[in-house]
Amino acid sequence: MRNRKENNGDSDGQKVNNNDTSNECREKFYSKLCELRERARKTGLEKDFVAHVFRARGNLKFQPQEQISWPKTIAMALTVSFLVMAGVATFAGVIIKVTGWDEEIYASFRESHCLLDNGGFTIEIARPLTNCDCCRNLKEFPIERNISADDFVRKYAYTAVPVLIKDATQNWTAMRNFSFDFFKNLYTTTKDALTVIEEECQFFPYKTEFETLADVFNMSTERANFTPGEKPWYVGWSNCHSDVATVLRQHYNRPYFLPVDSESSQVDWIFMGGPGLGAFVHLDYVQRPSWQAQISGQKTWTLIPTPECEHVCTALNVTVSKGDIIVLDTNQWYHATYIHPGEISITIGSEYN
Repeated sequence: MRNRKENNGDSDGQKVNNNDTSNECREKFYSKLCELRERARKTGLEKDFVAHVFRARGNLKFQPQEQISWPKTIAMALTVSFLVMAGVATFAGVIIKVTGWDEEIYASFRESHCLLDNGGFTIEIARPLTNCDCCRNLKEFPIERNISADDFVRKYAYTAVPVLIKDATQNWTAMRNFSFDFFKNLYTTTKDALTVIEEECQFFPYKTEFETLADVFNMSTERANFTPGEKPWYVGWSNCHSDVATVLRQHYNRPYFLPVDSESSQVDWIFMGGPGLGAFVHLDYVQRPSWQAQISGQKTWTLIPTPECEHVCTALNVTVSKGDIIVLDTNQWYHATYIHPGEISITIGSEYN
């Protein structure tokens, strides 16, 4: 999924944020959704009924406390129908007439590629439900050493149960070669590498002001080395440049415990930076489970079950040290990371099937 940049105005207020109108539009739309949900609740859609509908969609066993009546079913159908229609661009004109939105807001619908941004709100309401067996009765983060491929398949590979594999990067030259300077030299000397990352891959600035990977590699030496008084930084990106991938994979091996018939993604994921909050709490939408190797530094992961599993699952924490590999289905677990002080944290990972 290609990144989209927003054209934010200068601090002097001379430029106008091109997204102001669409932001106003989305806020009004969210407000209407909230009103609709409250109206549906008042007309008989109790919490148990809504839970039944969602859990039934996920084929999870659940018995409502009372028999569902036809009026409630019809009300639910009308509610869902409205939400589906609201996602159709031609329905924008009807919304305009009902709400009194002006022509400028209507134009923002007409000219936009999407009714709503592909953000946390829309993704959360559209995601598949989690099978809670991946976390049921799991009180501590599983940790393994020298696990066989057969045991990994049986216990973890496709179950969405997370695991930390200790000392899993033996004989990887990445352990002594990967550094900020290594990546800077690789991307700045490989033809079109930075352009491809910007236009075809993903870049995660987190809490920095960086807009591209090129910005990261243009920071001062003092900041890159986390000199006291300099701004902290932590970033991540996906690599989809074939020449860079060839070099990266000369320095790490396919994790020994992966199923022999599995195939890894052609995309590498790299995360690098200093102490403090890494990634905020989120879900990924990458379709496959993934592994991530800690090349240097130390990072603590917090895993949180999805809302539909909170009644049988608890949050988990694990600290990943240099040489460890964490494996998890980031589509099934909300997760966040914290980088420990000391050596720069560098991780590399990929997906597998």
